[in-house]
Amino acid sequence: MPTLLPTRRTLFAALALATSCALILFTMNRPPICPCGTVELWHGTVQSSGNSQHIADWYTFSHIIHGFLFYGAAHLVLRGDARRWALPLAVTIEGAWELLENSPIIIDRYREATIAFGYSGDSILNSLADIGWMATGFWLAARLPVAATVALAILFELATLILIRDNLTLNILMLVWPVEAIKTWQAAGGLL
Repeated sequence: MPTLLPTRRTLFAALALATSCALILFTMNRPPICPCGTVELWHGTVQSSGNSQHIADWYTFSHIIHGFLFYGAAHLVLRGDARRWALPLAVTIEGAWELLENSPIIIDRYREATIAFGYSGDSILNSLADIGWMATGFWLAARLPVAATVALAILFELATLILIRDNLTLNILMLVWPVEAIKTWQAAGGLL
């Protein structure tokens, strides 16, 4: 069975798709970097104007899990030569999410339904980094045993749940079907 890892051609396609996403975000008037004027490798303060503006933050773990999930889905669904296009397909889905996430409808939804008080969307740098982190998760899933990938996803979910009272599961739940009790619990603050 052909591998899900990209060829040079499909890797180039994935990079072109990520670049297209950046250009669209630019036309959406997203800031290239944090409006604060700095670029940080890690920004660990969730309730701050710097969240979702830098290269990595607590939500980076969710994007790595996206890569795990996209790899798993591609492994189950794609066959033959289509498998080589799994990464560009994953970049397309992640890029589409980044565009939607930075649209007024989702920014407003985050502000209303989640603990993302004052959320104003991502910088272009952060969106591209999120796509890169997803690709890192995809690459890890291609190399790790399934049990290790699942264990890592569970570890990421539990660690962010404990440390910041948020994770991929809660983020999806609160975006789709907000629960006031969870929002109140999250607002009380995590360990960090």
